[in-house]
Amino acid sequence: MPDSRPHARSAPPLRRLRSLPALLLGAVLPLLAALLLVAPTARAAGLTEVTGFGSNPSALRMYLYVPANVAPRPAVLVAVHYCTGSGPAFYSGTEFASLADRYGFVVVYPSATRSGGCFDVSSPQALRRDGGSDPVGIRSMVGWVQQHYAVDSGRIFVTGASSGAMMTNVLLGDYPDVFSAGAAFMGVPFGCFATTDGSSWNSACANGTVSRTGPQWGDLVRGAYPGYTGPRPRMQLWHGTEDTTLRYPNFGEEIKQWTDVLGVSPAPVLTDHPQSSWTRTRYGSTGTRPPVEAVSVQGAGHTLPAAGMAAQAIAFFGLDGSGPSAPPTTPPSTPPTTPPTTPTTPPTTPPTAAACRVGFGADTWNTGLTASVTVTNTGGTAVNGWSLAFTLPAGQSITSGWNASYSPASGAVTARNVSYDATIAPGASVSLGYQATHTGNTAAPTGFALNGTPCSLG
Repeated sequence: MPDSRPHARSAPPLRRLRSLPALLLGAVLPLLAALLLVAPTARAAGLTEVTGFGSNPSALRMYLYVPANVAPRPAVLVAVHYCTGSGPAFYSGTEFASLADRYGFVVVYPSATRSGGCFDVSSPQALRRDGGSDPVGIRSMVGWVQQHYAVDSGRIFVTGASSGAMMTNVLLGDYPDVFSAGAAFMGVPFGCFATTDGSSWNSACANGTVSRTGPQWGDLVRGAYPGYTGPRPRMQLWHGTEDTTLRYPNFGEEIKQWTDVLGVSPAPVLTDHPQSSWTRTRYGSTGTRPPVEAVSVQGAGHTLPAAGMAAQAIAFFGLDGSGPSAPPTTPPSTPPTTPPTTPTTPPTTPPTAAACRVGFGADTWNTGLTASVTVTNTGGTAVNGWSLAFTLPAGQSITSGWNASYSPASGAVTARNVSYDATIAPGASVSLGYQATHTGNTAAPTGFALNGTPCSLG
């Protein structure tokens, strides 16, 4: 009978890169200096390797960190590394273990053993519950911890970066009854990287050219565990706007997927900026633990700024002592046929003309763009109910938007307020945005007019 006790082993060296991980190398190695990092500190507890932890079709290795002052009935966090990485590297190079010291939760660090150190998020086996490959091994790691420690099985979470972020999406789809929430740093939606030819790389997904409706994405998640009607895990998403490895459009696709899975509107109910380069949106709730939270990091590539990211994920999970992390209300067993929308609140009186200024910016790539629009009321009276008219250049077509409803998708477009941003006080602004495809012309829209009055640009 195999010995299931933890055995300490030294961390294995990083493997030499092969074809697939080489595509991610230049971006993910700086994670050790940029993603969630803190300087290494001495810890009373140490990392141990666990062997014989259960079914493990792809020969993953399991590393475990139990803080010296573990909490009674502790939570469990699964922290999944990037390509070319390892469990020990993710342990020593990220802040999660030091946060475990502070808050008393247990951390599991899976370690991929295939060439290049990437996790399987592509095969048909990986994309269905108990289908085989890496997700089964990681589920076994969680089960081993549940058997050997008096953990709170209602507080099991997963986070990861790059390949680990993709695995975070996969684990929430395969095992919604195991995980309470996930935080994915620079990932792609569940099923986006799927292949059927044995390859583990999906260029269309990596390049951000795979676009589906919310229900289509949601059906991929629901199809991983047919017949499941229980609560679904909450999701926190992070992405840099200049990511050229797993391109930024994947961020919007993830938002569409998880808002649909959790049965909430894809229109954010809160937008703020915890740091100057961060734009955080919350969906379904304005509280600190909404069903879906998304943080876009302006100017960041396939590495993300360090300050506060791990702590933000821990707060989203509810592991920072700020309160319990309750699962969301069970979504309807029959998914909606169209994405839910936030209804437009009609003004009680006809909208009045207003002096206005519009700021516009866009991040573009080969076939698409993400636009940000700021509308400022430069007049002396409040605007109660608004519509912003503008004309898209030929070849551009809006595919999704936030903080406004848009129609039609191309040509002369009108963006109308949603319920929570209908009023613009004198001197105040509202922010809205959209994603669009293009055929080569990435110019800005023209003819901005608020309630029929032309706006200045600036």
